[in-house]
Amino acid sequence: MNAPASRLVPGTVFDADARARFADLYPEQPGKIAHGLTGHPLFELEALVELSQRIRPVDVEQNLADLPIEVDPSTVRHNGLSVADSIRSIEANGSWMVLKFVEQDTVYRQLLDEILDELEPVVSARTGAMIKREAFIFVSSPNAVTPFHMDPEHNILLQLRGTKTMTLFPAADPELTPGALQEEFHRGAHRNLPFRDGFATKGQPIELTPGEGLYVPVKAPHWVQNGPATSVSLSVTWRSEWSYREADAHAFNRLLRRAGLIPAMPARYPRQNMLKAYAWRALAKAKRLAGNPDPQ
Repeated sequence: MNAPASRLVPGTVFDADARARFADLYPEQPGKIAHGLTGHPLFELEALVELSQRIRPVDVEQNLADLPIEVDPSTVRHNGLSVADSIRSIEANGSWMVLKFVEQDTVYRQLLDEILDELEPVVSARTGAMIKREAFIFVSSPNAVTPFHMDPEHNILLQLRGTKTMTLFPAADPELTPGALQEEFHRGAHRNLPFRDGFATKGQPIELTPGEGLYVPVKAPHWVQNGPATSVSLSVTWRSEWSYREADAHAFNRLLRRAGLIPAMPARYPRQNMLKAYAWRALAKAKRLAGNPDPQ
């Protein structure tokens, strides 16, 4: 499908107040910002069915959504429906779905760029260029649960239909995400996290209704409870050079830990973690030149 010649969003997604609010938050403070995407036709269920048939099948994830806050991903059950049937019957089938990397579709890529271009001046001034722009669409049944997890990107979750409550936790709490756990996460471990009852008091429940978005800092742990109606949400994400340095510093720490040391945690923004990050990159490059693509 070819991208339309005109804008997909008339006017702006984020008005002046929303952009000022984002500037107050970015990059380390979570918080709500208003958006103007509610009712956009690209997020009607039939439009999402069509999109699901255009993207790669591997980029559609769906499962039954009667889940606890902490769950072993290997125990999560498929809902047994086709992707199209899952979307069309989402109100009653008790499922959670995500259409991943929808920017692979030309139209949704244009939409993503229109959204993020409005915020790029703030982002570039704080953390540099927006790297690896991506988008994910969540389609969820009433009362569906997304278990406790973290993500490596800067993220804004835009609520388009229905309501949900995200319980958000501090991004730099070593009890929630200790160093060894983060090192394995950057090594490719699943995004789901262990949850203990004692964590509950550290979470901040934030309800989202259509027209509201939530900025989520890099690796801020969270879990999500849908409201009593079908929910559709769009997550727009990007990486920054700072976020890559933080990840690379954790990778270097994994080497230090395997050598019997107890490394200090990489620092959050505005610290840049340059020494460990560049040491890791140099080591990885040397290993690649020697014919070993995996420095660990």
